[in-house]
Amino acid sequence: MALKSITPGMKILILGSGGREHALAWKIAQSPLVDEVFSAPGNPGMDKIGPCFDVDPANLKDVQELALQITPDLIIVGPEAPLAAGVSDALRARGFDVFGPSQKAAQLESSKGFAKDLMKKYGVPTAAYGRFTDLTEALDFLETMDAPYVIKADGLAAGKGVIIAQTLEEAENTVEEMMTGKFGDASAEIVIEEFMEGEEASVFVMTDGDGAIYLPVAQDHKRVGDGDTGPNTGGMGAYAPAPIADARTMELVQTTIVEPMLSGMADDDMPYQGVLYVGIMVTPSGPKVVEFNARFGDPECQVLMAGLPGDIVPALLICATGGLVGAHAGLCDMMGLGDYRPSAVVVMAANGYPEKAEKGTLIQGVDIAGALDGVTVFHAGTDVNDKGELIASGGRVLGVTAVGADLKEAVAKSYQGVAAIDWPGGFFRKDIGRRALR
Repeated sequence: MALKSITPGMKILILGSGGREHALAWKIAQSPLVDEVFSAPGNPGMDKIGPCFDVDPANLKDVQELALQITPDLIIVGPEAPLAAGVSDALRARGFDVFGPSQKAAQLESSKGFAKDLMKKYGVPTAAYGRFTDLTEALDFLETMDAPYVIKADGLAAGKGVIIAQTLEEAENTVEEMMTGKFGDASAEIVIEEFMEGEEASVFVMTDGDGAIYLPVAQDHKRVGDGDTGPNTGGMGAYAPAPIADARTMELVQTTIVEPMLSGMADDDMPYQGVLYVGIMVTPSGPKVVEFNARFGDPECQVLMAGLPGDIVPALLICATGGLVGAHAGLCDMMGLGDYRPSAVVVMAANGYPEKAEKGTLIQGVDIAGALDGVTVFHAGTDVNDKGELIASGGRVLGVTAVGADLKEAVAKSYQGVAAIDWPGGFFRKDIGRRALR
């Protein structure tokens, strides 16, 4: 396949408004190939990089109109909801190059059951499971399993749709809550899985559907409290590289998971283009898939963008347009994969998160934190009030990210950044990186 020509003066449009999208905008803006970075809808941090447009990324009509207005050379879809809505397909139909999978391929994330069925079809290692739309059948299935029980909403639930129940009674209550509307339509169907023992890691694969670039393996912290306690969240912090994923583990990830998925999906007329997030459990019998996501993880994207010293734009464009196999070595060199710098992010969340986050609280000191050596603060759930002051507008609000000579230094710098921020309305975990540093 002929490579897409890459020339300076590019315009890039990023869809999304979170910490992931701010990190992508920050990294892309550093490329000598890029003149302008646009965001929709963006956030106050992204607004400092380039123009932001008040457009819902899942509104196909409005996104197409915006793209026709600014004529970007590449469009990057950040979050999962627009992918599930088919925004990539709509934009490609208009002739735009898009980094992000089709609606059909994005079902890997938008339907847990769809992903499990594909893994079963392609022989990809994962936990045994059942899919249910009938409450009685789901409760009967629980009786055949041993504790603990893993119960997942089939659809998109903002990273909160997975519950690990320790007892049968807790599992039965969780199933009933989900199937009677806890997550709305997302949990009308559920997946019940066997519990896998091991340690989790996040593998990110940039692909055009044929070739693959493996980014440094990351680990995030899903539980809201120190020591992995409390309810699941979208992620309270992350770091990379994660030492749990050694060379043998990554060889198995490539040969038993990624390659079968990419080739199988291509054969089934839904080639996967974009970044494939493979959540794995490193078990005694090898890596197994916990979940797939159809986009960069958040907050893992923040550490990946901070740690890569080179230019990611050529790889994004080639993944969107094809020809990755022949360009693989050169793109890895441009990104600086061989010189990746250890990195960490500490998420600062609004009090009350993940149940009911307090919004509107004043945040100060972000610029002071961002001026510290090696520290970058990515906005996730922020806004400005009538006085132009920065306030919290979501659950996860800031991602204080840092690079260091080693992971210990990166984590220490992240916490130095956190200490510089004056925000009584927020909280953070104090043990990010503990698994790697213990």
